[in-house]
Amino acid sequence: MSDPTYTPPKVWKWESASGGAFSNINRPVAGPTHEKELPVGDHPFQLYSLATPNGVKATVMLEELLELGIKEAEYDAWLVRIQEGEQFGSGFVDVNPNSKIPALLDRTQAPAVRVFESGSILLYLAEKFGKFLPTDIAGRTETLNWLFWQMSSAAFLGGGFGHFFAYAPEKYEYPINRYTMEVKRQLDVLDRQLADNPYVAGNEYTIADMAIWPWYGALVTNKVYDAAEFLEAHTYTNVVRWALELKDRPAVQRGRMVNRAWGEPESQLHERHDASDFEHKTQDKLGGNSEGSV
Repeated sequence: MSDPTYTPPKVWKWESASGGAFSNINRPVAGPTHEKELPVGDHPFQLYSLATPNGVKATVMLEELLELGIKEAEYDAWLVRIQEGEQFGSGFVDVNPNSKIPALLDRTQAPAVRVFESGSILLYLAEKFGKFLPTDIAGRTETLNWLFWQMSSAAFLGGGFGHFFAYAPEKYEYPINRYTMEVKRQLDVLDRQLADNPYVAGNEYTIADMAIWPWYGALVTNKVYDAAEFLEAHTYTNVVRWALELKDRPAVQRGRMVNRAWGEPESQLHERHDASDFEHKTQDKLGGNSEGSV
């Protein structure tokens, strides 16, 4: 085990083999590592993603729009294997210079509009189609309050708690305790809000729910980090109620499958180009297996 009393040097130097999950693709510089064009399908929207919590936000939103019969929201979803460094290809970096999934191209505009950061994608689509974002100033502001709450809080949940609890090469009490305390505080914030509201921002299902559910809904139902028991997630009864209700939405169920490359083969739809793909092109139908876990 490393020395827990590590003293930082005067100048930090990057050691590429630092250990831990994703250490082979982490680096302190931006930009592409290789030339690779992105595939392009026939639909107005091109999504380049992976079914991590941030990726699920975008696919749930697109599937919810299609559930409403908005054909203009049709999309092609292309799998980006982040563990293999595909997010550092030149084409992907052109769409998202931050090299993070999800990234979206809206080809209904000329030139095509790039949209990156999951919260920005939700807001862009909500404004473009006039759905899942209240139009009154109070309702819109409350929805955006919670959207930005999620965007700022997820760093503590994923990069903090998730990293030290699940991915770090060694377990240290201090960072696990530090981030566990913060995640439980966040769950309490959410639980109190949902005590008096069916949805996060009030009486309407909005992009705030779509942003928060893939992280905190998955957390309390033990779908990320296997930490539900550790966090006593069952005690956040309002969050659990909300998480299970959203899980039953058909569009949410479809959205969770898109660009998923781990888990049961029937839950994996590596690429999505047509609504019929959910019936005919999941990995169990194609005879394939998972490509690993995230």
